[in-house]
Amino acid sequence: MPFYLPNFPDDKPAMSRYWSAVVSDLTPYVPGEQPTLPGLVKLNTNENPYGPSPQVLAALREAAQDTLRLYPDPSASELKQTLADYHGVSSAEVFVGNGSDEVLALVFMALLKHDAPLLFPDISYSFYPVYCKLYGIDYRTVPLDEQMCMRPDDYAGPCGAIIFPNPNAPTGIGLGLAAVESILQAHPESVVVVDEAYVDFGGDSAVALIARYPNLLVVQTLSKSRSLAGLRVGFALGHPDLIEALERVKNSFNSYPLDRLSLAGAVASFRDEAYFQQTRHAVIDSREKLVLELAGLGFEVLPSQANFIFARHPEHDAAQLAAGLRARSVIVRHFNAPRISQFLRISIGSPDECAALVRALRELL
Repeated sequence: MPFYLPNFPDDKPAMSRYWSAVVSDLTPYVPGEQPTLPGLVKLNTNENPYGPSPQVLAALREAAQDTLRLYPDPSASELKQTLADYHGVSSAEVFVGNGSDEVLALVFMALLKHDAPLLFPDISYSFYPVYCKLYGIDYRTVPLDEQMCMRPDDYAGPCGAIIFPNPNAPTGIGLGLAAVESILQAHPESVVVVDEAYVDFGGDSAVALIARYPNLLVVQTLSKSRSLAGLRVGFALGHPDLIEALERVKNSFNSYPLDRLSLAGAVASFRDEAYFQQTRHAVIDSREKLVLELAGLGFEVLPSQANFIFARHPEHDAAQLAAGLRARSVIVRHFNAPRISQFLRISIGSPDECAALVRALRELL
């Protein structure tokens, strides 16, 4: 199956006899490494090179007081209303969670387990098959075309539900709203989840389609475009019936997923629109410049609408390039997987970090 899953040792810990059956069969998702070496140019986990809004930091300082002894609002009412106002929906159409990964985990449990298989691209977010294994969800991957693009017609057959990132990860290629809508129209009885972790860097958000399609759920995160990966806030937007399903699962699992600091920081991030626009456009500008520089070095770079690029060099092995960059204190992501083993996923850093990457690649090439 053309999908990246990390390799783990076959031997299990000596105490694994105490594990439940589901744990023994799990192959967990492996996140990008988080080294703290001095002078490191870290371009491997799609973090924002710019810090959070000053308003966010001020809100966090204000929230860090005696009230931390109290539980946070289990309904996250202020944040839900803030998100609803920002996206032009009602608060009943908003769900929030501890990062979009937790939101997705609840989505898989609440909405995506059916008799027919779940569909998602063969090259996509590698957490999807992990969730399927955890929850016992039957799934089928749908191959991207030769240009690494989704073809909506390939999703026309019977299925239990559909999920895909838009823009896709790790390719960075986005799907237009007309194509998203064609998938929704072909499956009026199935939930379609659009995972928009990177949409603010040039993608077309499907939020505008929610009013017309009760089977649509859009998932977003504050980790990327709002520089809050360390705060862990994600959310979903969709018909109230879909949101109620998520709330039922959440309140059977963890009724306080967001702490007081996360709630305060998340609300503040949506009150500083000028900073948000400034930093996201800075990332987009750096991405376009880096694409041109890498093309000048002979790389093939896929068209990206995300805060990363996916690139390969026809004359150099990707794993060797990644190792050579690491030796020069530049870390990028390499997936040793079918179809994409010769690509590097490179996060867009600051102008200085992008320049350091290009210098290191010139040495290697």
